[in-house]
Amino acid sequence: MNTDYTNSGSHSLSTGDDDSDSPCIGVCTTLYDDICQGCGRTLNEVSNWVFFGQEEKEVVWKRIRDEGTAMRFQRQSKD
Repeated sequence: MNTDYTNSGSHSLSTGDDDSDSPCIGVCTTLYDDICQGCGRTLNEVSNWVFFGQEEKEVVWKRIRDEGTAMRFQRQSKD
């Protein structure tokens, strides 16, 4: 069985790579505020992501990369 996920569609959820359209890593939690601790998006951004244009998505991606506090970035730094 091949366990190298670097070129598979599942890589985005397992490590939070930047090739995915969505920052989602499949770890959704907003226990303490309106920010998902998995991807770093607000609840509004998560629920409306499919309706966002490319420019809106890029603004969100930039913000969550700059903040770098979401689990998706913590997972990347371990690699």
